[in-house]
Amino acid sequence: MLENTVILTSNLIKMQTIQASGYPIYFGLEGYEAVNKLLAEKNYSSLYIIVDSNTNTFCLHRLLPYLAVDCAIEIIEIEAGEAHKNIDTCVALWSILSDFGADRKSCILNLGGGVVTDMGGFVASTFKRGIDFINIPTTLLGMVDASVGGKNGIDLNNLKNQIGTINTPTTLLIDTHYLETLSAREMRSGLAEMLKHGLIFDKNYWNKFKKLETLDISMLDELIYESIVIKNTIVTQDPHEKGIRKSLNFGHTLGHGIESYYLGSQNELLHGEAVAVGMILEAYLSYKKEYINLEEYLEIKEYMLSIFDKIAISTSDVDAIIDLLKHDKKNEYGKIQFSLLKNIGECIINQIVDDKLIQEAFFDYNS
Repeated sequence: MLENTVILTSNLIKMQTIQASGYPIYFGLEGYEAVNKLLAEKNYSSLYIIVDSNTNTFCLHRLLPYLAVDCAIEIIEIEAGEAHKNIDTCVALWSILSDFGADRKSCILNLGGGVVTDMGGFVASTFKRGIDFINIPTTLLGMVDASVGGKNGIDLNNLKNQIGTINTPTTLLIDTHYLETLSAREMRSGLAEMLKHGLIFDKNYWNKFKKLETLDISMLDELIYESIVIKNTIVTQDPHEKGIRKSLNFGHTLGHGIESYYLGSQNELLHGEAVAVGMILEAYLSYKKEYINLEEYLEIKEYMLSIFDKIAISTSDVDAIIDLLKHDKKNEYGKIQFSLLKNIGECIINQIVDDKLIQEAFFDYNS
């Protein structure tokens, strides 16, 4: 679907600013003006821009000419990839900040995908008990999911997002020109989260993707904006994930298990690729629990597989993935909690599913 996508001239400068819970989400060129205004008003003592080895090469040169600040700017580069989203990298970042003399009037600007915004937000939230941070996501996944909602965190022993905080940035800036740096595979990874937003919240949004034989790039900005609106609507109602925000975990219970299991292996998956498999599996669970019908399940499965390659998951892999589920952060009283589809466009949370049905879902996926 996105095989030949390179990208796009941004129309997001026309998009209206979204007021999230405690911070604004700006789009396009006006976002840079807002960031500069914020930096001037806050009178920060120093600004630390966290990049990874990719965004340092491909994105930083776009950001720097837009920044108009009087304080000192330091660039801190980390290694790219989920494998480096851990406490060791955080310790290195805290040490660098300390060595540079960062104080409570310093600010961190995270320029990167979900790994950078997740970890950079966590580092900022904990350094000297919390300093301000700004997120400028550079991947589709980061724009529509990772940087929206205030979740910051790191992995623990390859287990996804086990350590973290809920703390919002002072500002979030979406500039889709950064998507020009992404591969088709990275674009598809971000698309998975957009599809999820339609499945759990807005059937009409889901249908917009279904009607596209190829993704019309002229529509991408609008689809990104709608996806952010959906997630922000959910998060604003439930910032600490006690109720409706759990719906955003659809596809992620099994998706995170799959992503964690293959992390560091030859079969390592991007986040969205693992979540796409998770959504197929959890749509099957939704069907078997008689929430959605067979036609709806097959619609979801077939559409996902038209975009994402099917991965080979052996019986031994399935057993190991199910074993990882006991570490899922959504579990309560030792029970695995699923968010399933009540209908296409509606989610039901806190669903208990036994291992036998989970194994059956994997068998169906492999068939």
